[in-house]
Amino acid sequence: MIQQRVLGGQGLKVSAQGLGCMGMTFGYGPVDEGDAFATLRRALELGITLFDTADMYGPFSNERLVGRALGRDRDSVAVSSKVGAEIDDDGTITGRVNCRPEYLRKCIDGTLQRLGTDRIDLYYLHRVDPEVPVEESIGAMAEFVAAGKVRALGLSEASADSIRRAHAVHPLTAVQTEFSLFTRDVQTNGVLAAVSQAGIGFVAYSPLGRGMLSGRISSMDDIPQTDFRRVSPRFQAENLDQNLQVVHKIAQLAREKEVTPAQLAIAWVLAQGENVVALPGTKRQSYLEENVAACGVRLTAQELAALNNAAPPGVAAGDRYPASMMLYVEK
Repeated sequence: MIQQRVLGGQGLKVSAQGLGCMGMTFGYGPVDEGDAFATLRRALELGITLFDTADMYGPFSNERLVGRALGRDRDSVAVSSKVGAEIDDDGTITGRVNCRPEYLRKCIDGTLQRLGTDRIDLYYLHRVDPEVPVEESIGAMAEFVAAGKVRALGLSEASADSIRRAHAVHPLTAVQTEFSLFTRDVQTNGVLAAVSQAGIGFVAYSPLGRGMLSGRISSMDDIPQTDFRRVSPRFQAENLDQNLQVVHKIAQLAREKEVTPAQLAIAWVLAQGENVVALPGTKRQSYLEENVAACGVRLTAQELAALNNAAPPGVAAGDRYPASMMLYVEK
């Protein structure tokens, strides 16, 4: 059985590894909703109790898929979703962040309807809006908690300062940010320290470096034409070559441990603190089962040191998003 961890001070208990659902309908090439549905059901069988989605994934189709798949098991799991990536009335993703209170109030009921539920267990601000004080955005989301539509609040890709300011308005249960052996910014920019000091949980998305740490990508030919990673700086030309050198080091350590590179990478994330939950995403049952097995991998101090040496902070070549998207990642 997967170990349980508590996020924040509001009592939200979830599996130490959750499931990121974005790629089931959005961002990572061709999708098969039948396969994705089966993967979600298999996750339930394996003991995963945290399922993460967002209104922009699709848009909208991901929330509908998650709602259908969880069905009768809804009350035994925690569902997290996100709001703030602006979507026009016709369903077009504008590429802007909109965290004005009136926009957030407009979105909440749609997410509830698509998920087929009366409450969201964990509702994140998808990004902090540079034009709206975070206090105003969280203040509006606190209304959803008071109304019983949301159990707990969180931020995604927020700075330590924004975390502290939001937490002062309404207690945050979790902060979700990319965190892996390739992306260790939160260890050096004060974010992990801020959540630890405030008693906030931390949800690490992309713990496999968007799949690169799995060892299954050796060139751009391994990435589908419609896959987001084709425009990701870390997967481009000389950046990819440099990053694969790090992957090879991690793969060697995995062989010595007799686990897969993916399992080693996830185990490293889980070893960073009892308030940390790993959130790998996949649409395939075989990868899901491989990832879940990482929860049983225990790393010694020597093994952790070897991984830290192989992939120190800042080791990855290239930004993790294109420049237009990095504008909304707080540092």
